[in-house]
Amino acid sequence: MRHGLIVSCALSVTLTVLLSCTDTLSIDSQQAGDAAADKLTAQEGKDLAPEPASKIVSLNKSKNSDAESNNKIALGEKFMAVTANKHATDAAYAILAEGGTAIDAAVAAQAVLGLVEPQSSGLGGGGFILYWDAKSQTLASYDGRETAPAAADENLFFNPDSETPNGFFEAVIGGKSVGVPGIVRVLDKIHGRHGLAPWSSLFDNAIGLSKNGFAVSQRLNRLITYVPKINERAEMAGYLFDQAGKPLAIGHILKNPAYAKTLEDLAEQGADIFYTGALADKMIAASNNDKNPGQLSRQDFAQYQAKQRPAVCSEVFSYKVCGMGPPSSGGSTVLAILGILDSLEANSSFNKANYSGLENEVSIAHQFIEASRLAFADRNTYIADPDFVDVPIQALLDAAYLSSRAQLIDPNRVMDSVQAGKLPIKNANHFLVQSSPELMSTTHVSIVDRYGNALSMTSSIETAFGSRLMVDGFILNNQLTDFSFTPYLEDKTRIANRVEGGKRPRSSMSPMIVFDQSDQPVLIIGSPGGKKIIGYVARVLYELLAFDRSVAESIESPHLFHMGSRLELEDSSSEQLREALIALGHKPSIKAQTSGLHAIYKQDGKWLGIADPRREGTALGR
Repeated sequence: MRHGLIVSCALSVTLTVLLSCTDTLSIDSQQAGDAAADKLTAQEGKDLAPEPASKIVSLNKSKNSDAESNNKIALGEKFMAVTANKHATDAAYAILAEGGTAIDAAVAAQAVLGLVEPQSSGLGGGGFILYWDAKSQTLASYDGRETAPAAADENLFFNPDSETPNGFFEAVIGGKSVGVPGIVRVLDKIHGRHGLAPWSSLFDNAIGLSKNGFAVSQRLNRLITYVPKINERAEMAGYLFDQAGKPLAIGHILKNPAYAKTLEDLAEQGADIFYTGALADKMIAASNNDKNPGQLSRQDFAQYQAKQRPAVCSEVFSYKVCGMGPPSSGGSTVLAILGILDSLEANSSFNKANYSGLENEVSIAHQFIEASRLAFADRNTYIADPDFVDVPIQALLDAAYLSSRAQLIDPNRVMDSVQAGKLPIKNANHFLVQSSPELMSTTHVSIVDRYGNALSMTSSIETAFGSRLMVDGFILNNQLTDFSFTPYLEDKTRIANRVEGGKRPRSSMSPMIVFDQSDQPVLIIGSPGGKKIIGYVARVLYELLAFDRSVAESIESPHLFHMGSRLELEDSSSEQLREALIALGHKPSIKAQTSGLHAIYKQDGKWLGIADPRREGTALGR
């Protein structure tokens, strides 16, 4: 039954090689990867997915006794943490065990992730956080997204004389793509409101690990080996390659004393030093003095604000599902997909008891794909930074509107074309689509503490290893490439997600929290994956909420999703599914998928933590 939209409620509220890379793949040298990457056009660069799959293990312990599988599922009565790396999960667990809150644990986990998973997130990036405060029974969402320098304009990645956008690597590498990092400020803001442990105590684990070193994992080694142009800047090359110029070997003990010193200063002096002190000056200098220079200023850093924004929530399949609003497109697009499917379900004769997963239900898979196409058409057209664009969130998630979108789906064949819906809003012609190379390297953290507080945090530095610039032990983002490279269409109409000074680029990060009919959190979930995040999260939510499928079973199952431009099926999907979808008119591409879904689910009064088997994440609780 549909219950309609709730927006912020009463809540305070490739390289082609890299895409298909497997454990058996080998490339002779970093130079080989660079040579192939240099041939990428800007369009081809959008398909770059520098996230090779880790060893995939079964989440079913009875099927796999490997220790790697056993730390991907955990059950706890009091608290639970799920992160992308064992060191980070252990750091979060230690804080929770000492009585810390979910935000205390998140600060500790993020500090460690910036060390052990430097390709994905860190102090030099940004993120979005949903935080459920159990005491006040309120949900808040926080925007720690990076901002463009005030001096930047719509031609940052565009030559107005030739009317051509920059090439992919011309934009990505160096200072030009660096935005003002937001993760430190947003964590500080939430900790000030919801933290119990002293800020200064939250970095001890990361500081010790930085000084003593950690073993380079298979995943980190593979990323250093295969991601193009890692050695484009001397400091990063010196950090990630040995004296012979080879990627650091698996098991190499990697120390980062510069990062330890940065964390010590941050712990002792607080977040302000990141935005007004010598550290800010170093980040500005690294960006602006680079051979591909940026335009950052002291004022850009001093004026940066982490913003509390209204969460976007809808009731679907009798649950209240909440996500992050703009400038993230994740929450609204996931909710639109679910809302369209909920409308279809009201008229469906399908017996839910017979459901065995999208990979085995062609008719249901077809509906999911078509709903995704419709939602992405709206996402691509209307979503941008709400401080610069009047984003029509309520109209996009209105129950009647989504029902009308659902009626466009033909159960027997693929829709010939999909257009954004026409919404009764002012200046609608300014909301025009232009894609941007929003890529894969991101991380997600899900945490529940002993007090019942819950945190869902997705953070990123954009592409793997970001801008390739390092400052005092951490990597600077290249998030400005999430803006549209082209500022206008042929008729000169400006694009919503174009670059503007002080603006935040559109994102697909989708931290989500699901509430039961008593308004209590029952699922905390999110994933890395660029634009694919939306499909990853939406599929698992759909299977859980509509069909009561096991969360672990759904996460482990093959992905299928449509991002508006193409349909992708995970390479483990069946030939029967592929052929059946082709018979309906779909044109699927088959690719390895490297989601990093991290979920915490309320099961029989306990918390079940689940880390995606495709990456090296772990779950730990008590």
